[in-house]
Amino acid sequence: MKSIAKLAAVAAISVASLAVTTIGASAAIVCNREGECWHVRGRYAYRPEFGLVVHENNWRWGDHDHFVWREHEGRGYWRNGVWIRF
Repeated sequence: MKSIAKLAAVAAISVASLAVTTIGASAAIVCNREGECWHVRGRYAYRPEFGLVVHENNWRWGDHDHFVWREHEGRGYWRNGVWIRF
């Protein structure tokens, strides 16, 4: 019975670790030309005319950069302070 409990515990930890890894891998930071940045949960194929740059989730701007965070739920992008849905 102890071996079944150990096996179940190992399986639960493995599933939880995989879920955390998957969530972290799908996140990104997107910034526009105006310096507005936000987090996204998936990887979208933004059109080049949107003028967006996609960074890895651990990206940080430098001391002399001028960016602001603007979070929003759903799919879209910020343009001049307005959330554009798609």
